[in-house]
Amino acid sequence: MDMARGDNITLSTLRATVHLGAHADGPNHYGKDAPAIHERSLDYYLGPCQVIRVNVERSMRITARILARNITAPRVLFATGTYPDPENWNADFAALSVELIDLLHDRGVITVGIDTPSVDLFESKDLPAHKALLRHDMAILEGLVLKDVPEGTYELVALPLPLVGFDASPVRAVLIKK
Repeated sequence: MDMARGDNITLSTLRATVHLGAHADGPNHYGKDAPAIHERSLDYYLGPCQVIRVNVERSMRITARILARNITAPRVLFATGTYPDPENWNADFAALSVELIDLLHDRGVITVGIDTPSVDLFESKDLPAHKALLRHDMAILEGLVLKDVPEGTYELVALPLPLVGFDASPVRAVLIKK
């Protein structure tokens, strides 16, 4: 329905994957019998976070050596610049290494976000980064647009919708400068 055509209201329809754009993966997306997105605590998606720019080549995983920064918040968002235009697909984006995820967990990180479509490389079928995050019960944010966001500490608001049984949810990720 469309008021511009003379209807009494405008009524829109949306049909898409829940992994569209910026989104939170539910653990059931990559773990058998793992919690769905509606079962995740909102604490993962709301609170202090640190944006970190990393110099990583396309199709490479971010390692602890590449990180070389002090972690100052329980939520970390990585700006890789390897997926520069969300309107145009490129399969050679960067991803996270298991070693890095283990290090982040040891430093108290509960949520990891990235400016690419996945925390794993595009061609990965065994999903080692997803599985490491599941093992540590860490939350995942993917598809973040961090192009113009300076490094620093922010308040993150990226609440998933309570989609019962779903394996992800779109989020409108907002960073508030502290």
